[in-house]
Amino acid sequence: MEYKTIDRLNEAIVRCRACPRLVDWRESVAKIKRRQYAYCEYWGKPVPGFGDPNARLLIVGLAPAAHGANRTGRMFTGDRSGDWLYNALFTFGFANQPLSTNRDDGLELRDCYITAAVRCAPPANKPSGDEFEHCRPYLLRELLLLKNVRVIIALGKIAFDSVMSCSKIRGWDEFSRKPQFKHGDKVKIRENLYLLASYHPSQQNTFTGKLTRRMFHAVFKKAKTLLRPVRS
Repeated sequence: MEYKTIDRLNEAIVRCRACPRLVDWRESVAKIKRRQYAYCEYWGKPVPGFGDPNARLLIVGLAPAAHGANRTGRMFTGDRSGDWLYNALFTFGFANQPLSTNRDDGLELRDCYITAAVRCAPPANKPSGDEFEHCRPYLLRELLLLKNVRVIIALGKIAFDSVMSCSKIRGWDEFSRKPQFKHGDKVKIRENLYLLASYHPSQQNTFTGKLTRRMFHAVFKKAKTLLRPVRS
């Protein structure tokens, strides 16, 4: 079924049980919990997209973190990756505050929407090929429903490849050679739609210095530049 609004699509995402391995994992994590979050009632369901439905900027991640979005029910909320992402969004005017801790914290996104290639927390942060395929229709539909998107930031190679796959399916990909993921690169998918590549702000990347705050902010600065009105 082709959902006609973002709200209807998100309702369908939350109900999804298409991947038995992911269903078992996300629900078991929600029951066992991490000791520091023992007092929390975990979300434990697929995590829908979040943000401004009229957004011109779309952020695409890999999948919810087991004790982050799988706990809080909101993309990139409640973990270190989210701390980096929302700090950048606040710095560049896409969010009203620099932190995202829970669904009732007052956070609002401005001209920005956040989603992921896979909507359930996967074991070891590694979805299978079939699980990507089951989730792909959701991202495909978002790309059509979010009609004002002009810039997509892919957080990590897997998110980058997922966007490129969706572009090919939609007939937007007319490259003679498929672009390769490289942090900071810009890919023109079609007229008035660009894809920017960024390393994922995971602890593995930020703690080792593979991704620095300056490198991360440079991607958002490029996005901001691309979104500026064209002067006649």
